[in-house]
Amino acid sequence: MLAGLIFATEDADDRAGTLGETLPFGGLTLIEFQARLLIAAGATQIILAVARMTPGLLGAISRIGRRGVSVDAVRTAVEAVEQLHPLARVLVVADGLVTTGDTVALLAAERGDALLVTGDADPQFERIGVSTNWAGLALIDVARIKDVAVMPRDYDFQSTLLRIVAQAGAKQIRLPKAAEAAHGIERDSQALARWGNAIVVTLMAQPDRWADRYAAALPARLALPPLLARGAPSWAFSLGAGVVGLAGIGAILSAWLTVGLVLIILGVLLATTAHMLAWLRDEALPARILAVVGPVLGAGSVMAVGDATHSALGWALAVAAIMAGVLVERVSLAAWPRRWWSSLTAAPIVMLPFAIVSAPLAALGCVGLYAAATLAVAIETLVEKP
Repeated sequence: MLAGLIFATEDADDRAGTLGETLPFGGLTLIEFQARLLIAAGATQIILAVARMTPGLLGAISRIGRRGVSVDAVRTAVEAVEQLHPLARVLVVADGLVTTGDTVALLAAERGDALLVTGDADPQFERIGVSTNWAGLALIDVARIKDVAVMPRDYDFQSTLLRIVAQAGAKQIRLPKAAEAAHGIERDSQALARWGNAIVVTLMAQPDRWADRYAAALPARLALPPLLARGAPSWAFSLGAGVVGLAGIGAILSAWLTVGLVLIILGVLLATTAHMLAWLRDEALPARILAVVGPVLGAGSVMAVGDATHSALGWALAVAAIMAGVLVERVSLAAWPRRWWSSLTAAPIVMLPFAIVSAPLAALGCVGLYAAATLAVAIETLVEKP
């Protein structure tokens, strides 16, 4: 099994009495971000080596536990050994470390004891050789922590563990050049907030299909840094998405097709932003609900346009387009979507040009044909590569 050991002992550089690990970082705290990286690498247990408990740390521990892992706080190596499984492999994270999932995964893939190292040009890291510094990540056996446990209690846990692992001949892995810009030790609150916003935006998944990627996800990603910096709540954007989306459907039913479709597109953007904020803050239930709001608003726009035609043909085209769109969404879960594929999110965008020229039936027909063509290609893709 894989466990994580995160050190959280040093105060912030510019906030006396506040642990650096509990400073805001991309909508979370730094320690929550580190725990998320460890969990993504396969860790099922998180051990926090702390000097004292603070309200911020208690809150972070509670939120980390919601991700389905066991979380324990310890003060000494003896307590850490008691909490860890004897056969566990332990990923060690230095106090104040900022890094990326790729760098953590690089170390997690090793078999024996390993240290991530960097050159002498990085004084922010502890030195372990004449021209080598520790880059803040290590993969070790529990035996190394047991070695620290027999040392005097007044020894610094992190530094002592590092010396023991280095002297035991651990493999040294050089920090990749490409990862250096997103890797370092930081305990200044303002610098950490700026760094966190930039890194978190790069971690957000970019959808494959054009409408989800460019019309919804891209604007939301661009808006995230200032929103995170201001602590914008996800519920506010969720409420905005619901109000604007319903207003859009109401406008379409009132024969204002262009205005209604524009409002629905705006509602999808707000829902995507709310989903990203909820996901970053580990708001599991809101994140799951918000993930489907965009497609639901897209389907609602098709039904509203069908009703606005006041004809049986309009209803038939709307129902057929939605059925094809739902099937595309299902098939996209099994087949690798291509950029040009349709989606329910794309429906209001595709219909907008036709609404401008007052051609609702043509809009519905185009959406239905687009979804049918995508479905045909998706089925052929599954047949060729099941």
